[in-house]
Amino acid sequence: MRVGIAHHFGWAVAVTASDGHRVVDRRRIELVEPGVPAAPVHHDGKPLDDDAFSALVARVRASALRATAASLDELAAALPGPIVSVSLRAWPDDFPDDLAVLRRAPYEARADSVMYRQVLAEVARARGWLVHLYDAKDVESQAARVLAGRADEVLHGPKAALGPPWTKDHRMALAATIMAAVPRAAPGAGQPVTTRP
Repeated sequence: MRVGIAHHFGWAVAVTASDGHRVVDRRRIELVEPGVPAAPVHHDGKPLDDDAFSALVARVRASALRATAASLDELAAALPGPIVSVSLRAWPDDFPDDLAVLRRAPYEARADSVMYRQVLAEVARARGWLVHLYDAKDVESQAARVLAGRADEVLHGPKAALGPPWTKDHRMALAATIMAAVPRAAPGAGQPVTTRP
């Protein structure tokens, strides 16, 4: 089973597909516990001093680790086979982790999103799952090239077969699972990044 994830602040769409690209599960998963700010860096509250800001980020990240672990464990328990990989939207390799830097533009607007992806990757690796990174802008078109004549059936068919919701997030997550299954040298495969546990 391959899981593709399209994340948001505090939650994500997770689509699980078989080796034949059949959707076996789709669900919303929670990435942070209730009552915890979903965006600690890009928050709308009053300005915080460095110590308070550091404590807030640490509290939200710890909550995200617990919530994400619980969500992925619940997903894994519901599937008919083991998860082999999780696909996440890529983030820059050189994205800073210094909190003082993260508080400034241009990082402040992206720091929370990157945190959720990093937490998802950490939780997945801890379970022995491969982590694939994808480019959200073109993963669906890459998957369509790989699928060729089956693209419409595979990427849009679940909407008719499963009913709503089947949104752009669902298609992107499914496309990411397709790209995770493609050998890197295959035509149209692009250059996905795979990290091992």
